[in-house]
Amino acid sequence: MTNKTVPTDASVQAYLDAIDDPSRRADCDRLVELMQRVTGEPPTMWGPSIIGFGSYHYVYDSGREGDMCLTGFSSRKTALSIYVISGFEDRPELMERLGTYKTGKSCLYVKRLEDVDLDVLEALVRDSVAELRKRYPPA
Repeated sequence: MTNKTVPTDASVQAYLDAIDDPSRRADCDRLVELMQRVTGEPPTMWGPSIIGFGSYHYVYDSGREGDMCLTGFSSRKTALSIYVISGFEDRPELMERLGTYKTGKSCLYVKRLEDVDLDVLEALVRDSVAELRKRYPPA
């Protein structure tokens, strides 16, 4: 089975420019800055709607393997989906201070960045990226 979420040559700027809501677009610009600063990697489109930074190669016990961005985000209809791939369970003190959000397995859903503490968000992203780099060192 092939992973559908792979890096593409699509323009990150074109994706951002297509966001109609000016405040959402500004939030996305801030996330690009934050994630680029944390990872030291340029933004890349992963699939049609995820702006990702860096990558890692995973192999599951089942033998399934693939590549995924270290962190990234997508502007969805109702919220920003922010990918904190390593999850949140080990960071309760940060989650308590983050602000207003919902979570999925490895995804934070935030309506707007003003709802969260950006320093805490940056710490979450930094911790996740460090964990992934430790767990999946480059070949």
